[in-house]
Amino acid sequence: MGTERDTVTFVCTGNTCRSPMAEALVRAALTRRGDALGHLRVASFGLAAGEGAPASDHSVRAMSRIGLDLAPHRSRPLSQADLDRSAVVFVMTGHHLDVLRSRFKDLPGHLLRLRDVLPDGVSREIPDPFGGGVRDYEDCRDSMVEAVPALIDFLRSHFAR
Repeated sequence: MGTERDTVTFVCTGNTCRSPMAEALVRAALTRRGDALGHLRVASFGLAAGEGAPASDHSVRAMSRIGLDLAPHRSRPLSQADLDRSAVVFVMTGHHLDVLRSRFKDLPGHLLRLRDVLPDGVSREIPDPFGGGVRDYEDCRDSMVEAVPALIDFLRSHFAR
């Protein structure tokens, strides 16, 4: 194949709410750390995404409240080429896992729900806030924020150079 698997990929349905928020959170966390994970790229895609849609207004607002800017984001549909560059793929729900497994033939060795890195006994799903109010988007964001330290530890244990 020849393609280096150097990307941490986040996948949701439309790539306008959850996966762009996750991408921004993890990119910011990796930038702050500046350690042995500096070679990793971060990207997000959607399973049913159109090309070029902006992040939802509520997603932009929820992220701006913690100092991250989603305004430049544009949606992208997930392709096999994107998966071929992915070291790990994090999805938002078990349904996303099922769709990935049925739609794509070659998946990276690490395919997880974003919250699978958390200890047992907590919800693994990140429900779609689409159509809800700003508070729904903030709850969605916070469920990701809660998982980011464990997610960075997972990346460090598997991909540090």
